[in-house]
Amino acid sequence: MKEEFLQFIWQQGLFTKYNLKTTDGQPLEIISAGQPNTDSGPDFFNAKIRIGETIWAGNIEIHQKSSHWLLHKHHADAAYDNVVLHVVEQHDKPIVVKNHELPTLEITYQAEILENYEQLLRSAKWISCEEQLPKYDPFLIRFWFSSLMIERLQSKTGEILTILEQNKNNWNETFYQLLARNFGMKTNALPFELLAKSLPLQVLSKHKNDLFQIEALLFGQSGLLNETLLGDDYFLSLRKEYSYLYKKYSLNGLESHLWKFMRLRPINFPTVRIAQLAMLIHHSSALFSRILETENPEGLRKLFDVKASSYWDNHYSFNKVSKVNHPKSLGETAFNNLVINTIVPLLFVYGDQHLDQAMKDRALHLLEKTAPESNQIIRKWEELGIESRSAFETQALLQLKNTYCDHKKCLKCQLGARIITSIKTPEDEPTVQ
Repeated sequence: MKEEFLQFIWQQGLFTKYNLKTTDGQPLEIISAGQPNTDSGPDFFNAKIRIGETIWAGNIEIHQKSSHWLLHKHHADAAYDNVVLHVVEQHDKPIVVKNHELPTLEITYQAEILENYEQLLRSAKWISCEEQLPKYDPFLIRFWFSSLMIERLQSKTGEILTILEQNKNNWNETFYQLLARNFGMKTNALPFELLAKSLPLQVLSKHKNDLFQIEALLFGQSGLLNETLLGDDYFLSLRKEYSYLYKKYSLNGLESHLWKFMRLRPINFPTVRIAQLAMLIHHSSALFSRILETENPEGLRKLFDVKASSYWDNHYSFNKVSKVNHPKSLGETAFNNLVINTIVPLLFVYGDQHLDQAMKDRALHLLEKTAPESNQIIRKWEELGIESRSAFETQALLQLKNTYCDHKKCLKCQLGARIITSIKTPEDEPTVQ
C-alpha cells in the first residue's frame, strides 16, 4: 500500500521539487514524469529527465526503499533494464544496472497528505469519504460518471467475448444466452443460463411458430415438469409434448432443485419468467438483428412488449390457481433490467468488435434514456446527497462503490484524490503542487 501511495505522489507531482538532486549529488530536472503502467514492468514509462547536462528518456520505478529493487528481483528481469530513474522514499542501498549505478531520487512530501490518506483507509463508514463528502460539490462525482460507465462496460467485455468464442462467434446464440440469464435476474440467473445452454437457439427456432412447443421445450429442459406425476391439462400436455421433443433432439435437462422461488415476488417466479421468455422467442424473428437496427428506446420497448400465455393469467406456478387473474406482462422494471445488463453491454461489445463507435455511443445513449435503478446501494448514495437521473448514472455509482469504495482505492478515485491532496500549500515552498 505504501508503494502505491508513493506512485500517487509521483504521478500527482506532490513531492518537493525545489533543488532536486540524485542521491550522488547530481542536479536533476523532471521534464516528464511518464505515464502510469498498468501492466507488468516498471511503474511509469516514457519519462524524460535531465541529470546534469544529459537528457534521459525511459522508465521510472518507485519503491519505498531502494533495496526493494533486489527484494522484488528486478535485477533478474530485463524489463527493468531501461529504467532511467529509481524513485524512493529511503535510499538504503545503491543499485547497479548494466554495470552502472542506477540514478536514484529520494523524495519528500508533506506529512498531511499521508495523514489524509491513512484517515480514509481507517474509516469504517459505508464509503471512506462519507464524512468529507458533504464538503464537495456532487458535480465532482458526476464529472467522473462517463469514465466509470466505460469502465463498467469494459469489465463485462471479457466475459461476453468468452461466451462468444464458446459459441463460435455466433452473436445470436450469445445474445440468447445472455438474455436468458438476465430473465432470471439475480436470484435465478445461473439456472436460466444453464437452461439456455442446454437448449440451443437453433432448436427453438425450428418451432418458433408454435408457442406450445417452445413452452414444452423450455419447461421440459428446466426440470420443472418432473416435480409431480399429476397435474392439470396444461401441465400434462406440456410433459407429453416434451417427452417427444427431448428424444428427437437428444436433450438433457436440468434438475428442478436449481430453481429458487423463496423470497421472490410471484411475478418473478421462474415459471412466469420462462413463460415470458417463450412468448418473446415465439414473437421475435432475428431478435438481435432487430435490436441492432432499432435506434430509439421506444422501438426497443415494443420488441419486448410480451406477456406469458393465457394459462399464466391465473397461475404463478403449475397446478395452483391464483386468486388474482391478470396477464403476466414483461414489466418496465424487468425490461429495464434487460436493457442495462444484456442489451447495452452486448451492443457496446458488438460496436467495439466491429469498430463501430456509433454503436457504442448508442449503447451509452440507451442507458441515459433508461430510468434509474433502485437498490440498496443507490438508495444509500441518495442518502449521501448523490441522486441519479438515469440508469447511466446508477451504473456509474455501482461501479464507483463496488470497484473503488469497497476496495478503498481512494488513490485512483477522483474525489478521493481531491480529499487526499486537500492541504494548504505553505507560501515558503512554492515547488509543492
